[in-house]
Amino acid sequence: MPVSKETLDSIALSEKEYQLIVERLGREPNEVELGMFGALWSEHCGYKHSKALLKQFPSRARQVLVRPGEENAGVVDIGDGLAIVMKIESHNHPSAIEPFQGAATGIGGIVRDIFTMGARPIALMNSLRFGPLSNPRNRYLFHGVVGGIAAYGNCLGIPNVGGEIFFADCYSDNPLVNAFCLGIAKKENLVKSRAYGEGNLLMLVGADTGRDGLHGASGLASRTFEGDTELRSAVQVGNPFLEKLLIEACLELARTDWIVGMQDLGAAGLTSACVESAARGNGGIDIDVLKVPRREKGMTPYEVMLSESQERMLILVKKGYEAQVKALFDRWELRSDIIGRITSNGIARVREGEKLVAEVPIGLLTSPPVYLRRVKPPSWIEGLQKINLSSIPDMSPRKANKALLTLLASPNIASKHSVYRQYDHQVGNNTVVLPGNDAAVLRIKGTKKAISLTTDGNARYCYLNPYLGGAIAVAEAARNLVCTGARPLAITDCLNFGNPEKDDVYYQMKECIAGMARTCRELRIPVISGNVSLYNETRGRAIYPTPVVAMVGIIEDVSKHCTAEFKHEGDYVYLLGCTQVADSSIGGSEYLQVIHGTVKGSPAIDLNLEKRLQRCCLEAIKKGIIKSAHDCSEGGLAVALAESCLLGGVGFTSFDLYFESRLDAALFGEAQSRIVVSVSPEHAWLLEKLADRWEVEALRLGIVSGKRLIIKGFIDLSLNELGKAWWNGLANFFK
Repeated sequence: MPVSKETLDSIALSEKEYQLIVERLGREPNEVELGMFGALWSEHCGYKHSKALLKQFPSRARQVLVRPGEENAGVVDIGDGLAIVMKIESHNHPSAIEPFQGAATGIGGIVRDIFTMGARPIALMNSLRFGPLSNPRNRYLFHGVVGGIAAYGNCLGIPNVGGEIFFADCYSDNPLVNAFCLGIAKKENLVKSRAYGEGNLLMLVGADTGRDGLHGASGLASRTFEGDTELRSAVQVGNPFLEKLLIEACLELARTDWIVGMQDLGAAGLTSACVESAARGNGGIDIDVLKVPRREKGMTPYEVMLSESQERMLILVKKGYEAQVKALFDRWELRSDIIGRITSNGIARVREGEKLVAEVPIGLLTSPPVYLRRVKPPSWIEGLQKINLSSIPDMSPRKANKALLTLLASPNIASKHSVYRQYDHQVGNNTVVLPGNDAAVLRIKGTKKAISLTTDGNARYCYLNPYLGGAIAVAEAARNLVCTGARPLAITDCLNFGNPEKDDVYYQMKECIAGMARTCRELRIPVISGNVSLYNETRGRAIYPTPVVAMVGIIEDVSKHCTAEFKHEGDYVYLLGCTQVADSSIGGSEYLQVIHGTVKGSPAIDLNLEKRLQRCCLEAIKKGIIKSAHDCSEGGLAVALAESCLLGGVGFTSFDLYFESRLDAALFGEAQSRIVVSVSPEHAWLLEKLADRWEVEALRLGIVSGKRLIIKGFIDLSLNELGKAWWNGLANFFK
């Protein structure tokens, strides 16, 4: 074979894929061409194992302006001539090697995806996964990732308004760092990334090009970690101050008619930016790498084309306007260089002065093989889903207090305020609901509207039942938005899995996507963008299947938004939705994991009930009937009540309640489709009438009162005791 297996491994191409390249090209590719194929045929750029599955997602809706794959991010219309631009991306593998820079450049990359479309970034969120904090290495990764996110985002002046953090053994040495960014633009100012128009120019703007990030897309993000392989050079280094200048300059440029488009340089650097732009515009490109400014000597064309140096943008300039564009960037003290031109021949040509170093049809580079396989459920999953409840003793009433305090102090449930306070979440003065609620809320200046945003996904559910876990991820994200008074608009997702070449991992991915797609259709929420991160394995051990859903909703009147905390003594507290849970609801729960050290069972969800519940709650908020709403999820009913008490600084006393199920299931089971709400006594009948109309059960649990959480006969704890566990739970792991 003319190319060694080691070379192909370094760019994540198989021998069969190399032979396919030779066959399609009609010859053997040279070094630069092979590097370009490796990058664009990588899993990170080419979606070889997921593209066929992703077609299940619904992406069409009246409000959708840009659908998945059409541009760098998805776009939805929110009225008043405005559009929301949103995207979530992973930076998992770089963060496992260099947690600070890996996470920081993950923020930089997702922000560029937004402003390259002419939208001002106004909010960041993250979905993070780590191994147990009892492990020093995991604590190092945790501190580095959080520090990198804070450092880069705070320097940019973009509020980080929350997200989620989850801990499990499977993420040791393989943390997940999923970064979400949302921007806003006038619809007429939206910019595309399509390279078209014979003779139009390619301008590179921003940082000089170095060797950092080489093989980031094809190496780090498209294969598993192997032993002590040195991959540190594949991690990029960020400069947020330079990116801030790029944001302002590019947004100013977007308001002119001097360009045909913009494209950020992320994974695969110049190769991806130029080739994908040309593919979208049905054109070609002609580049001279000698015109690319460099910060290191002796760089080869291969290194220039595949470098992933950060803070770089490709500007597609109309011929004749290059002087005006350069003057704009000069004013912002940003270097800009013409490095090539757009052609109409559909060919990617790369030159080094007079020497031609690559010549490949655009269509070949952007058409990797697509793999769709039939797989059976793994043999181990049936045993995992079966749970013998008789072998797990029910909780006695006298142990309920201790169990609740233990759960509140668990890292997966405890308050994440020690993380959030490192982020500037109020810069810009748009944040209405701060981190720590079911979802964040930001006002849209110049209108009465607000947007609500959340990230969600319980990977433990997906491990036990990938189909239902995927369905619940979408349903719970929507429920979080509804609890703030927002109507869900659109989804961007980040699908994190192990090695898809293994049957059990491919099965997990296939089932998760199918479950998510079904819930999207049932709830009528389109998927408008996203990212797939595969090969999340270290030394042969895969992570849980972890589909993360980032969802945005609209609140027509910001004054009518809702929050999770109890507000006034004397208010009645209701449980809407599933009011009597099955014993099996402890399966896959945080309670079963923390108290009994077991991960078993299977989640369940009734999507018809979920739809009715969400519409009922949303109508109740719009009509001003309810004062608070809180999704009942991890930790079950008792934890949801405790959180609403702690956030509001006021207690709760139950009425005499009758539980049909086991006590542990009633208090800590994680049945779906449940929302805890509070309502003034004079509005209680309105809530009950509304619930009856939507065919949703409404169980009156008790009354907001005092400074204790009392569930008669079972739990009696002061807010001070609850607060010590919940507020300090995460921080106690670092003492």
